[in-house]
Amino acid sequence: MTTNITTTAPGALPTELTSFVGRRHEVALARRALGESRLVTLTGVGGVGKTRLALRTAMEVRRQFGDGAWFVELASLQDPLLLPHTVSKGLHINDGSADPTADLVDWLERRHLLLVLDNCEHLVEACADLVGKLLAVCPGLRVMATSRQVLGVNGEQILPVPPLSTPGSSEPPLDDASHYDSVALLVDRARAVVPDFEVTPQNRDILIDLCRRLDGLPLAIELAAVWLRVLSPPQILDRLEDRFHLLTTGARGGILRQQALDTAVAWSFDLCSPAEQLLWERLSVFFGGFNLGAAEAVCPGDGIPRDDVLTLLAGLVDKSIVVREQSDSRTASWYRMLETIRQYGAARLAAADQLREYRMRHRDYYRSLAAQFADEFFTSKVADWLVDLRREHDNIRAALDFCLNEPGEAASALEIAAPLWNWWHTHFLQEGYRYLLRGLALATEPTSTRAYALFATANVAIHLSEFDRALAMLTEAGTLAERLGDEVMAARVRQCQGHALVHSGHPAEAIPLLEEALNDAQRLGQPREECRSLLLLSLAAGLLGDERDQQLARRTVELAEQHGAKASQAWGLWGLGLAQWRVGEYAGARASLRAGLRMFQAMENFNGGSFCVQGLSWCAAFSSPDEDAARLLGAAQAVWRSIGGNVSQEMYRQWDERSEELLRDSIGDARFESAFAEGASYDLDQAMATAFAESRGTRGPSPQGQRARPSVPGGLTRREWEIAQMLAEGLSNKEIAERLVISRRTAETHVEHILTKLGFRSRTQVSAWVTDQRTGDAS
Repeated sequence: MTTNITTTAPGALPTELTSFVGRRHEVALARRALGESRLVTLTGVGGVGKTRLALRTAMEVRRQFGDGAWFVELASLQDPLLLPHTVSKGLHINDGSADPTADLVDWLERRHLLLVLDNCEHLVEACADLVGKLLAVCPGLRVMATSRQVLGVNGEQILPVPPLSTPGSSEPPLDDASHYDSVALLVDRARAVVPDFEVTPQNRDILIDLCRRLDGLPLAIELAAVWLRVLSPPQILDRLEDRFHLLTTGARGGILRQQALDTAVAWSFDLCSPAEQLLWERLSVFFGGFNLGAAEAVCPGDGIPRDDVLTLLAGLVDKSIVVREQSDSRTASWYRMLETIRQYGAARLAAADQLREYRMRHRDYYRSLAAQFADEFFTSKVADWLVDLRREHDNIRAALDFCLNEPGEAASALEIAAPLWNWWHTHFLQEGYRYLLRGLALATEPTSTRAYALFATANVAIHLSEFDRALAMLTEAGTLAERLGDEVMAARVRQCQGHALVHSGHPAEAIPLLEEALNDAQRLGQPREECRSLLLLSLAAGLLGDERDQQLARRTVELAEQHGAKASQAWGLWGLGLAQWRVGEYAGARASLRAGLRMFQAMENFNGGSFCVQGLSWCAAFSSPDEDAARLLGAAQAVWRSIGGNVSQEMYRQWDERSEELLRDSIGDARFESAFAEGASYDLDQAMATAFAESRGTRGPSPQGQRARPSVPGGLTRREWEIAQMLAEGLSNKEIAERLVISRRTAETHVEHILTKLGFRSRTQVSAWVTDQRTGDAS
């Protein structure tokens, strides 16, 4: 970003008229890169601060160059043939000759200097050609370029410039908001227009949210700060929906394309080919990111052949419009746009009267995705599906919101939400329930779509203990299934009615329904429904003291295993663990529940995991009623709370209450309440880890115990320090997850937090830092 910079002398580094905020880590990386490579290119979207970072770096290193550091601004240059002339002028070289490149070579080959070329993206080929020639024959020359696209010169070291640090939406912000560079910049610029501006407990969260909404982009933050002269932070936040209109007043001395956020983004847009521009616009209908398959399904047509999508997408990645996220070898590459970039594309799509068309295509894609998930749930693909759907969460929400707000599309919302009911169970019970209820309220036609949605909603309602509502929906679904002649749906309705009766404390009434559903599933060739009916029959039998419960649970596990259906297999292991626990086979119960918990964690199915943790807490209470068992019972409550579930269901409440009685009798009320409260205060990871620690006969993590230990370096939590040491061992995220018995996604989140807190970009840097810390401790 080059706003608010003036030049004291032609060819010298510009003087910054505003303070430089943050970026200590990026400056250090840029300095190191200049020491390792003769060409360093800072890349990133418009407004992310490439120019300021390049200038600050140049100022800090210029004394290392005998002939100083020089800055050449290329933003206003349109003709690539004039590039050598422009560079010569910036270096105070007389460019009157017919061969300015030769003059540059003659002048530079005897000098030792740093040349900063700013805004190379629209002249990338010319810049690459000139820089390549100069570096080849001028040994004392080093070049730092800023560009939204890499130059592609041999030996080029690329340094992506990220937005300023901002707390993630799911990350509790630090008490000192100025720790985040984005907030520090906002406050600094705010004080330039409102000298007494301060961060207070009342505005702290609003300022953080404002920086989040502005994607941490320095240009956007600076332009927003100007409005603090006349608007309060909450008012600016309210108006950010129309950010491209609001942020239109910059400093008069700034370059035209940085006078407003839309101008900065428009500059990037103009640099794209017509086909890339079309793709940018159409990709704006994705929320939270997308993979190549989604782009190829939604974006082709009218100027973009399907076969060209990959090439065009690669062009947008090269130009820093789209960012490719790191992914493991198992998953497809994932691409994102900053929200600012996405909104610009959406605005253009709307202006062309095409936004609805491509939102409909987006809807069609996610409707198909939901149906495919349902079809493949009882297969070996389910584990991958459950992980991938979490990544697609924002898109699923966007598709549902579009359908529920678009006249005549409520049935489409049900066609997306209903097939995903098994996914809503994993961690999104309340959210899925709301979407399904909204769709049912709008799409009232007596169709097969409504029957399926009633069945799906009832399944979610059961897990929320809304049994009466679930049974009412199932009655309507059964009537529709009978009217439509849908035998499969009629059988599923009977099964779900049995499910509701089991969990509401009426197992004897449930068994006839479940037995009929089991026979129907076998007759109709529905192994998924057969498996589910077997599990529910096992639960009902166990409640009635029927010794068939273990046999039914084992049949559930075996049938699921035959089909590679790991989600159903994990539920079967849970049911088997309960059956073993009921007869005092505690070792076997722990083994079954622990195996189920591992499978649920691998699939990021936290609802299933919560059932297993709860079962393990009963095993502990009944076999060894001590403080560890009380802590685990509290941890089970913490897991349920974390997913929004309700554990007041009759069949579980009685065992929770019995466990509590045993524990109070054994260790006393005070010790029970203290240990239970400790477990109930755990986060999801701590609660899961406590369950595994108990099953090994050792204590789980204790926040009180952690506070009593010596502090860990770098401001890391103890778990983050533990993971940092594993990174130093060379472990992958998957291996870390397996060692700590956490999900891979959780391991990835911990690694991201470590990198952010330490200001690093790579695992290699973390490894070196850990080595330094250990060396320091040893000395």
